[in-house]
Amino acid sequence: MKYAILTASIIGFCTAAAACSSVQAAEDAKLSIATGMDYNTGKYGGTQATDILYIPVTTKYQSKSWTMKLTLPYLQITGPGSAINIMNGVTIIPAPTNAPITRSGMGDVVAAATHNVYDSGASGLTVNLTGKVKFGTASRNQGLGTGENDYALQSELYQVTGNLTTFGTVAYKIYGSPPGYTLINGFYGSLGGSFKLKEKTNAGALISAGQATTSTGSTRMETIFFVNNKLDKNLKAQGYVLKGLTNNVPDLGVGASITYIM
Repeated sequence: MKYAILTASIIGFCTAAAACSSVQAAEDAKLSIATGMDYNTGKYGGTQATDILYIPVTTKYQSKSWTMKLTLPYLQITGPGSAINIMNGVTIIPAPTNAPITRSGMGDVVAAATHNVYDSGASGLTVNLTGKVKFGTASRNQGLGTGENDYALQSELYQVTGNLTTFGTVAYKIYGSPPGYTLINGFYGSLGGSFKLKEKTNAGALISAGQATTSTGSTRMETIFFVNNKLDKNLKAQGYVLKGLTNNVPDLGVGASITYIM
């Protein structure tokens, strides 16, 4: 579940939007701050829906070769009491009943560093390498996270051909070890494209997938449709719609964000 939400913020839905901007060379270093909201709902193989509201605040520093990001999120989960750890798709602390309850608080802080390892220039091919750390700041007792740190390394490829940008991500994630559970390290990735509709507007779609994180879990797969628009030289807005394809991701999701470039 956490994979699906970060696709929207890390995570993810922004991956598609980033494809439109990462391929543009940055002559000067830029600092930006972004916020928004992601809302999704799903039954995750059960009979009752669980709703998740995720509100991140992300600070990003971008130079020509490096991009540094730090995300501080607020998280609210409403669903069956037995589905305690929705963010990671496992139940860390069993609840006594399936009565709907709401948990809220600080989510997991995520830090990421991206290095542009190859930029072909005229041919439009760009390759980035990103390292991420998810700090276990979300409360395990509240069911908002595992309380453990997770680590990921991913490679991102972008190809610009006229008004079309195609992109893909291949990554490997190492999970922490919450008490009583074994989370399985594994690969995840995405593949998609973005088309420039107007000078300041792009739209596209991607499909993302990841290996199961538990022995009884299923492969995670979802599709995302997005649009982003540059409002002026300092403001950029984007939105998305998500459709889950397996039990370990939301059935449906929507989200929007706005970025201020200083």
